Amino acid sequence: MDDELHERVREVIASVPAGSVATYGDIASVSGAPSPRLVGRILGEDGQDLPWHRILRADGTPAPHLVDEQLQRLRAEGVIPDGQRVDLRKYRWQRDPGDGAGPGALF
Repeated sequence: MDDELHERVREVIASVPAGSVATYGDIASVSGAPSPRLVGRILGEDGQDLPWHRILRADGTPAPHLVDEQLQRLRAEGVIPDGQRVDLRKYRWQRDPGDGAGPGALF
């Protein structure tokens, strides 16, 4: 992976605002990353300074090993999960295409 892509993924993650969530696939799409797994890898290796808790799996659930802390952080930002799942229809980030965060819009 090149440094430019790595930084672009980090920039897109950093742009997800408090009170919103995105999926690994959303971040891959906006940043131009080839796969959601690469987004997860970047977060795992170099994401401690990012709002990692705002990034969820495609079904709206946190990674199993992070579930308690991730949901606690999301609740503190006003994202109220239903059990261990976040309603993506309600809380999913709707990126402003003019914000310069990446090459494409989410929807």
